[in-house]
Amino acid sequence: MGTVAQDPKLAAIAEAPGVRECLSFFRREKQWITERHLTLCRIAAPTFFEQKRAEWMADQLRGLGWRAELDRAGNVVAYSGAEREGPFIALTAHLDTVLAPRNLEEVHVTPDGTLHGPGVSDNGAGLATLLAVAAAVKACPEMAQIGSKLVIIANVGEEGEGNLSGMRYLCRQSPLAGKVKSFLVLDGPSLDHITAQALASRRFDVAFSGPGGHSWSDYGTANPIHALSRAITLFSDQKLDNTNSPRFSFNFGVVEGGASVNSIPASARVKIDIRSESPARITELTNLLSACVEQALEIENGRAASGRISAKIKEIGARPGGALASDAPLLTAVRAVDSYMGIRSRIDCASTDANIPLSMGLQAVSIGTGGQGGGAHTPAEWYHPDGRETGLKRLLLTLYLLQRDME
Repeated sequence: MGTVAQDPKLAAIAEAPGVRECLSFFRREKQWITERHLTLCRIAAPTFFEQKRAEWMADQLRGLGWRAELDRAGNVVAYSGAEREGPFIALTAHLDTVLAPRNLEEVHVTPDGTLHGPGVSDNGAGLATLLAVAAAVKACPEMAQIGSKLVIIANVGEEGEGNLSGMRYLCRQSPLAGKVKSFLVLDGPSLDHITAQALASRRFDVAFSGPGGHSWSDYGTANPIHALSRAITLFSDQKLDNTNSPRFSFNFGVVEGGASVNSIPASARVKIDIRSESPARITELTNLLSACVEQALEIENGRAASGRISAKIKEIGARPGGALASDAPLLTAVRAVDSYMGIRSRIDCASTDANIPLSMGLQAVSIGTGGQGGGAHTPAEWYHPDGRETGLKRLLLTLYLLQRDME
């Protein structure tokens, strides 16, 4: 990444009484932050069903003195004061999780202070940070100027088939569209990367259908599950070179079909995610998917004694790519703070809410919130707040630099 020149005023900002007061606030209120973190993660918010968590977040922000409301997409949008014209710095974190807790006890804290349960890291860590910053803005007089330039957003639809719907609405249709100068997207705890390049992806639902029948009396009828399995095998067995840039990935993540063990199914489907640093590579893999589906269909219909099956490929998601210029003020600010604090971060490419503003030529990065976590998207997800204060200090100093550049 090279050496990053430190902002000559950063040390003075970091040592200013107001900043030290805010950092003391984060330290003093760390138990309150953890309690809010635990409570919000116990409110189930799987993609498309984020409303209860959104309403809870809005109530919390109002209680802290913010003007919070839910927009037409279901996002929570909060302002410190009456200012609505901008330009703003948007501090965002997504509400939804891949898995949802089945009961309150599934999200819990062990004696060592570790939070366990679905979504505690991705993205309970981000949402808890929104509340911590919102509280600090109101508690610390020196934060008032930052608060006037800040809009806090807890958005819907980041995970899976949400297809970044909340961020799409914010950037393209909402009253905020065109008023945000910089997007700071909080996603997970890790401080070692700055996502400044958006990883493009496309997602498909592949459905096979046929007449179905009895496993004995209709034996020989074309079977959608057989064709589906063959299509997956044909695609997966391709010798695809992923050793050099641009890299790619694919994943058959959901397989459905059949009604009973002694019935020939009338339908079967699979969902696949295709990603790459190169749009051309995504197109290549999409074409390969179509070819494998057609080949599997031909083989199954050719071997069947009766009945025929058909197949449809439906796109269920597309995330655009994009990249932030290396000299963009937002990236310069984050890197300057990391250099000052001794945080060894690197620029990376990933799929996050930042994809949408980056694809539109807007300034955006996705960063971690501090602390430690793992097991994202699994029942064994965990988060430990040790190191959260470092992430909050990093964020605070970055906001100071960005706000200063807007004056």
